[in-house]
Amino acid sequence: MTSVETTSANTKEKPATPRERARAQTIADIIRLGREHLALHGAAALSLRAVARDLGVVSSAVYRYVENRDELLTLLLIDGYNQLGDEVDAAVDAVPEDDFAGQFTALAKAVRAWAIREPASYSLLFGSPVPGYQAPGERTTVPGTRVIVRLVGIFDAAYRAGALNAEVSPAVVIPEKLAKDLAAIRTELNLAAPDASLARGVLLWTSLFGAVSFEVFGQYGPDTFTARDELFEHQLCVLLGVIGLQG
Repeated sequence: MTSVETTSANTKEKPATPRERARAQTIADIIRLGREHLALHGAAALSLRAVARDLGVVSSAVYRYVENRDELLTLLLIDGYNQLGDEVDAAVDAVPEDDFAGQFTALAKAVRAWAIREPASYSLLFGSPVPGYQAPGERTTVPGTRVIVRLVGIFDAAYRAGALNAEVSPAVVIPEKLAKDLAAIRTELNLAAPDASLARGVLLWTSLFGAVSFEVFGQYGPDTFTARDELFEHQLCVLLGVIGLQG
């Protein structure tokens, strides 16, 4: 069963019926095949009919489980976000709670490892939008923000613990409009870190995914950097300095 269909255990819940289990398994198989087709043909060419063919059923049977191509894309988005989120959580949870630099490094390396292993899914999540498709925010926002929420949590915990240098150089005045945006984020996520740290956190977020995207999408070129691991390690050290954490 994929992460899309996983629910938390509850002793008061009724056990799934055979029909419910069969339906969940069929949807999991559709998502699995959808990932395979995504890797082979790309998101724009994704076809439910082709998935049905590989599943061994007529296309009309698949439509009882997945309404259309857009619904399949949504399921693949949610599944990809949750796969990435699960790997990030496992990596960060393996680091001591007071090792904030280590937690960030673990998070960043987990993102990169998953992206390199699953380039098609990474492209669906963080690449160019699929023409004609609009992700439903009410279903994708929560899984889609798992990594950034975890990232913000690490640095806010570091600030609360006195391990984050909020006065890192250079000092920059936060414009009024940006300060309002940061205040809204602070309230929504119950953060304590000041504006300067939050703004640098945004830079950290975009820089991390920018570095990963450059590698996954081949933007460095084939011969520019042969020491990709070392380059990424250097980038993480620089980013830790930007945010004010000692690695």
